[in-house]
Amino acid sequence: MVLIVDDRPENILPLRKVLEINGFETDSAGSGEEALKKILNVRYSLIIMDVQMPGMDGFEVAEAISGFNKAKDTPIIFLSAVNTEKRFIAQGYSSGGIDYLTKPVDTDILLLKVKIFNKIYQQQQELQAIQNSLREEIEIRKKAQQELADRMQELRFVLESLPQIAFTIATNGAIEYANAHWFLYSRRLESFPEFHPDDAVLVNWNEHFANSLEFSQEVRLKPLNQEDYKYFLLRIIPIHHQDSIQRWVGTFTDIHQQKIENELLEHKVQWRTKELSDKNTQLEITNHELQQFAWVVSHDLKEPLRKIQTFSHLIKDRFLAGNEEASMYLDRSISSSARMSRLINDLLEYSRLSMAALFQPTDLNELLRELVSDFDETIIEKKAEIIIGKLPVIETIPSQIRQVFQNLISNALKFSSRNTTPIIRITAELVEDMQIESAPSENGKFCRIIINDNGIGFDEKFLDRIFVIFQRLNNHTTYEGTGIGLAIAKKIMDKHNGLISARSREDEGASFILVLPVTQPKITSI
Repeated sequence: MVLIVDDRPENILPLRKVLEINGFETDSAGSGEEALKKILNVRYSLIIMDVQMPGMDGFEVAEAISGFNKAKDTPIIFLSAVNTEKRFIAQGYSSGGIDYLTKPVDTDILLLKVKIFNKIYQQQQELQAIQNSLREEIEIRKKAQQELADRMQELRFVLESLPQIAFTIATNGAIEYANAHWFLYSRRLESFPEFHPDDAVLVNWNEHFANSLEFSQEVRLKPLNQEDYKYFLLRIIPIHHQDSIQRWVGTFTDIHQQKIENELLEHKVQWRTKELSDKNTQLEITNHELQQFAWVVSHDLKEPLRKIQTFSHLIKDRFLAGNEEASMYLDRSISSSARMSRLINDLLEYSRLSMAALFQPTDLNELLRELVSDFDETIIEKKAEIIIGKLPVIETIPSQIRQVFQNLISNALKFSSRNTTPIIRITAELVEDMQIESAPSENGKFCRIIINDNGIGFDEKFLDRIFVIFQRLNNHTTYEGTGIGLAIAKKIMDKHNGLISARSREDEGASFILVLPVTQPKITSI
């Protein structure tokens, strides 16, 4: 904006018209005092000022403007119709004007000068803005450099206090700082300590450095004036600032003692593994021999028992007819022999469970249909009812899982209430986890099977005892049995990676719960 200062409005009006026609914004003041007030509040690009004015003349106004920090660089063109002498022109320049024109003024020349001075003023303002921006940038950079120097000093203080070998690497790959521990392994800051020839550290590091990746490697260093290498863990990480890497910080951590101990431990583990493998081989041989021994012993024990039973029946039938007391004693002997025979058979079955067998898909519905037919006589005798729900196909050892169901169904029939029709229900559902109380799930990986009866039941405080071999809750004279059936079931479930438990109350029946994997885990060799 151009300010025109003249005490005569008829002089101001034509100048404003000419300037505004040529695209300049204008303002005017009728006196020097008014001009000074406006200059204090508005920034002008050029001032056209009349010299001869009442009150303050143009020279005095110009000198006053030079004292204003805001307007001291504003160019001033003096106009005068009276003071045309050389001394007045010199005074105009000395008071701060950049040109002095006499009236009448050539409008074209004035307009040309206005354009030039206005352009110069704008360029000066732009230059000043650039200078201010540069000053701010310099101050910001000085502050950033000081902060960086402070952070670097803190980093070096931290690195110096570390027990590890610590160092920093500049963005050009040169080592710029290392703590005192460094010089126990290297005489120079510029080069890494001596690595073991087989470690290929520098090749790997250069690749990570080129790709701006964190680097970590187990290395071996040789201390100065020593021949043996020591194990260290080398880590070099990039330090980022505003999405760019400022430097890299690295450490060598002494892991020599740990490495030696690990190697000793690995050696002990290998030795122990071999020892266990040898023991397992010996146990397998011993187990096989025990199984053969159990079979031979059971066969040799059952043979004299069969003869005892056979001859006892012959004596009873031929020589004790009518002698009730003698027959009673002989019956007790025959019953004891039969119980001994069952015990030998159960022990033989229990010992066979240690033998290896293959899992295969088993249709439990078909297996139970065949099994229930074996109990036809007992079912008819006791008028029992066995209700079987839909059972899944799961991976089992069929002969062994059949033994589990056989023992549980046999117990349910055996321990039925005397005045109640035995009812046995067998149901199954898929569950989420290998837990007795796991929640049902359509896609569960485990199967929960429940065998429920309405028999005599038992007190749950004896739950831990019923699955232990030879443990009985009832007198054998009341209910037959050897006390091995549930122990066999427990051992089979363990072999199937499953669970077995029970829920019961006396005189309210019992529920035996089996949880089995639908698919058996694959065995991998070590």
